Amino acid sequence: MAESNVTTAKPKKAAVKPAVKPAKPAKPESRLAMVRRARRINRELAEVYPYAHPELDFRNPFELLVATVLSAQTTDLRVNQTTPALFAKYPTPEDLAGANPEEVEELIRPTGFFRAKTKSIMGLATALRDDFGGEVPGRLDDLVKLPGVGRKTAFVVLGNAFGVPGITVDTHFMRLARRWKWTTSDDPVKIEAEVATIFPKSDWTMLSHRVIFHGRRICHARKPACGACPITHLCPSYGEGETDPEKAKKLLKYEKGGYPGQRLNPPPDYPGLPAPPLGAA
Repeated sequence: MAESNVTTAKPKKAAVKPAVKPAKPAKPESRLAMVRRARRINRELAEVYPYAHPELDFRNPFELLVATVLSAQTTDLRVNQTTPALFAKYPTPEDLAGANPEEVEELIRPTGFFRAKTKSIMGLATALRDDFGGEVPGRLDDLVKLPGVGRKTAFVVLGNAFGVPGITVDTHFMRLARRWKWTTSDDPVKIEAEVATIFPKSDWTMLSHRVIFHGRRICHARKPACGACPITHLCPSYGEGETDPEKAKKLLKYEKGGYPGQRLNPPPDYPGLPAPPLGAA
């Protein structure tokens, strides 16, 4: 048999891919780094919202107390549209305590839950009349004993009517404190206590205004406007919302979106946009 000249090619060995080292997990942020970042957020928000303030219209501690109770489950604008008629008819705790409940219900009906709110504001007015000489007390322990008044409402009154520092943990504050990793809690009292250890006491009231302003205008609950946010470089939750700048710009609310704020009688240093008409939603 003739010998074949055909040689069989040896199979090539499969190339061995170099092992890829797994990426190292991001190093957890230290407590010190978090505190420094949190305080920088506060400083930068102060530049973004130099006019931050309570968005409820009021002329005295009693009006602020009642307005804050009424603001539950509704907008500050709706309360501001409702309280002028209420305070025109019942300007003092004594007046409101002696009111006809059905008449009060009709006046505050637009704020929602008007029966429960009527019971609260008439109850606190009665307590102010009977226990505090018709004056709103300037102590936390006294305020939280009043019907319908919790820590959040008490700190709004203390900070803005009496100049007593306090942290107002509303839904906006809770949401942003968690997004910024200041806390992992969803309990308002625990959040208040944790945030209080991050900032000096003198910052508490204005910090509350700035955070709430930012939550209402940019860092919304359902779709934050990440692409239009001025503090993205400090936010560990960047990307939860719309990151495209043009699309994010359309999500901005109030003066950031070119519209009025919630006050009908804004303070002199407000951005200057016209107040909405009295019947506006």
